[in-house]
Amino acid sequence: MGNSFQVQDRFADGAQYIGGRLRSGTSGRRHAVVNPATGDTVHTYELAGTADVDAAVAAAREAFPGWSGATPAVRSEAMHRFAAVLAEQADDFAYAESLQCGKPLKLSTEFDVPGTVDNTSFFAGAARHLEGKSAGEYDGDHTSYVRREAIGVIGSIAPWNYPLQMAAWKVLPAIAAGNTIVLKPAEITPLTSLMFAQAATEAGIPDGVINVVTGAGKDAGEHLVGHPDVVMTSFTGSTAVGKRVAEIATSTVKRLHLELGGKAPFVVFDDADLEAAVNGAVAGSLINTGQDCTAATRAYVQRPLHDAFVQGVAALMETVRLGDPFDPRTDLGPLISHAQRDRVAGFVDRARAYATVVTGGEAPGGELADGAYYRPTLITGAAQDSEIVQSEIFGPVLVVLPFDTDDEGIALANDTPYGLAASAWSRDLYRAGRATREIKAGCVWINDHIPIISEMPHGGYKASGFGKDMSSYSFEEYTQVKHVMYDNTAVARKDWHRTVFGDR
Repeated sequence: MGNSFQVQDRFADGAQYIGGRLRSGTSGRRHAVVNPATGDTVHTYELAGTADVDAAVAAAREAFPGWSGATPAVRSEAMHRFAAVLAEQADDFAYAESLQCGKPLKLSTEFDVPGTVDNTSFFAGAARHLEGKSAGEYDGDHTSYVRREAIGVIGSIAPWNYPLQMAAWKVLPAIAAGNTIVLKPAEITPLTSLMFAQAATEAGIPDGVINVVTGAGKDAGEHLVGHPDVVMTSFTGSTAVGKRVAEIATSTVKRLHLELGGKAPFVVFDDADLEAAVNGAVAGSLINTGQDCTAATRAYVQRPLHDAFVQGVAALMETVRLGDPFDPRTDLGPLISHAQRDRVAGFVDRARAYATVVTGGEAPGGELADGAYYRPTLITGAAQDSEIVQSEIFGPVLVVLPFDTDDEGIALANDTPYGLAASAWSRDLYRAGRATREIKAGCVWINDHIPIISEMPHGGYKASGFGKDMSSYSFEEYTQVKHVMYDNTAVARKDWHRTVFGDR
């Protein structure tokens, strides 16, 4: 796998995909894609400038009438072919994703790529089910119905932690609803987003429907968000950057969808299955090396189980194998960059002044020294208002805190600015039900943490943003609801006209 996939050859024409073909950027600045497992350069390309954004938006605008005017069946058939092409190229997608991100190949192969294929298949079907309120005579004299219409050119910005899946989450509901799109992936991980757009062209999706501009946020990103021909912006990333995106988008009165940071609580009640909770906490906190906005980051464990939980999690974390992402035995890859590893290490090092590092808390040496690796880390004894509990770390770090009453556990779970995801662990149906009602998060898992499915929405509360990715609920972001009303009376002088002129 991957031996026949040569990155330099694949993207020799550039890292911008506009109007159905690759082209070079025009910013005058080059950027390197780096394998974080080794520090080696994978590919160097020219970044997009504002002229590239303009060209991509123009291509999307030109493609919009034809694509939005196509029947749902035509769009659906094209997207089913798209899913088939993605499935055929699954090995190349998995290889490229692991190469640019440092993900273990088993994660790319078993999670990122099949999840994207499934998401594409789902939206291929959903394209034929854009529904509105039933037509009816709601006032007796008129027939009303609702149309859902495509809104135009979408400008989306995706993050680096799941480049392929995030490209799909942005592109698929937009084009299924009849829109066209310009996607800006993170400049450090553009490869699979470009491949995704190429696969769409191979599947017969018209040129200009999906465009990709690979550039810096300050240049390409801000220009895309503020572009007058872009009618809606969807952004996934940090809350801090999301605030800047919102400022630009609202100044041009365009629609906005934000999926921002998270600090997911993992609430373990005293009747929980301890073994299941321990396994779930390690998997939920370490997936993608903790670079997941829904990752378990704060474990609140009711006091009778607290010590055993800490002991179990520490022991299991110490068995996790760091290594070459392409080695099938590797469990945990590096962080996305040395800068991100140092950021994570900074959080942990500052926490030593007020908390206990039970295991981890260091970068490995030896053969992994050149990569951006960091050991799975477990911290106890931190205060609820401490930085390590309140701030998004985005690394393989889990903090465990005790609680006494159910009221306290739920209150602590809600005690951060974020509200993207959470889990609760209990054998008691009523206890679990209360957690689902009272924890303020867009997704609450019971006795598990992390699984997602195409049929269900993803999006948060509070500082985690608003709007939904995935599922039919995402069409709310990408369609305009239009009320159409027909008069059924054929009467020229309506009774209500007397409020403006004349008498009854």
